[in-house]
Amino acid sequence: MTGRFGIAVRGWRGVLVAVLLPALTQGCGAPEAGHVFRYGHSQPAQAPRSQSMVFFERELEQRTNGRIRVENYFSATLGSEREMMDMVATGVLQGTRGGLFADANPKFVLFMVPFLVSDWDQAMRLVNSELARRINADARRNGFHIPATGISQGFRAHTNSVRPIRTPGDLAGLKMRVPPQEIYVRTARALGASPHEMPASELYSALKTGVLDGQDNPPSNIWDYKLFEVQEFMTVSNYSTGPDPFIVDLNFYESLSPDLRKTFDQVAEETIALSDKLNRESEEEYIARLGREMDVIHLAPEEIRPFRRLTEPVARDFIARGLFTAGELNEALGIAGGE
Repeated sequence: MTGRFGIAVRGWRGVLVAVLLPALTQGCGAPEAGHVFRYGHSQPAQAPRSQSMVFFERELEQRTNGRIRVENYFSATLGSEREMMDMVATGVLQGTRGGLFADANPKFVLFMVPFLVSDWDQAMRLVNSELARRINADARRNGFHIPATGISQGFRAHTNSVRPIRTPGDLAGLKMRVPPQEIYVRTARALGASPHEMPASELYSALKTGVLDGQDNPPSNIWDYKLFEVQEFMTVSNYSTGPDPFIVDLNFYESLSPDLRKTFDQVAEETIALSDKLNRESEEEYIARLGREMDVIHLAPEEIRPFRRLTEPVARDFIARGLFTAGELNEALGIAGGE
């Protein structure tokens, strides 16, 4: 069915969104004395992303003396990432973080190129670079304000319940869930898997019922979504991470006075920095926890090389299609390498 704002809504979450939409829109465009920043994402309340947004709520309300009030909605309460991104685009929500950042700027896909970075230091250099700031600023053309971009929960790991993945051949034919992002679809195909796009909120059921064989996600998501209950093997290769832009409705941001904008941006930058810190510190802990529930395989550098070779055409394809340039890819590689 379709909500009153033309947003497709499905299932019980869709019904909930339809019920909440009128309440969410009350006060949109309110005068400065009563700005309300309504925010939603799909991770549960205990996730590092959610904890960083609890910080954002507390700090922004305190530093603006209540001139901006924050309402956080976690655990996909308002729908899928697709639905929440659409709500930000239409002003029903004022902010989100998640996998649909290409709506804000397609160039964000550059940060997801397989094996672009290999560790947290490289990833941190990239998201805090001048290149990242240019990509953030260009989102204004599409109606979004991006005050800061971090790292999306860490490096992705493959899981499945069919066999351990130690070579690309082990992925051949596996029905693997991927986020609804084309670069991950193409990466999965390059590695011989059969990719299936699916919202994270539907993943547990699909794995439990055998509709899918496996998936890939950061370790924090694998733990927080309890995917270890329905998966047997996990392979750590650090094959990809992604950006975590703080996506804000530009109309809301521009309705703020200059002093509120400055405070908003400062708190948003600190929030993303905290999120990155929490994710970095907890990644090994999450992997250790998962190791008590699953068979965890850590690939050595020489084992990773065949995966890297097979995925090299992915970046070239996106360059050919104009999503980013060869110059931007080389710039990103130079930044990651410390040049």
